[in-house]
Amino acid sequence: MERRLPQFEHASTRICAVSDIPEDDGLKVEFPDRSPLAVWLVEDKVFVTDDTCTHGQASLTDGGMLDGFIIECGLHLGAFDIRDGRVESAPCTKPLTVYAASVLDGDVYADLVTLVEIERHHG
Repeated sequence: MERRLPQFEHASTRICAVSDIPEDDGLKVEFPDRSPLAVWLVEDKVFVTDDTCTHGQASLTDGGMLDGFIIECGLHLGAFDIRDGRVESAPCTKPLTVYAASVLDGDVYADLVTLVEIERHHG
């Protein structure tokens, strides 16, 4: 008997070059098959989050204000900590998704979790 089970798979994906990210600001990176990501460079550390505010569906890199590790959405002024996604101010209530990021040879990589179907064979 064969059946497909959904599984979560981690895939390290190249996001951009570190040199593309403005210091103490964010870079919006778009992909054809997922929502945009935001890459942040603060105190020589790189962070990767979703770019879309969890409250108002606005881009955090377009119109948002980064103050240290806190990104404030330009639409309704809700804020998140880019290190862990924690909500810092209302009206936001749902945390921002943060991805594990690393730098290798000047490029930023993130572990993006995707849902995949894995074939399972049972006999």
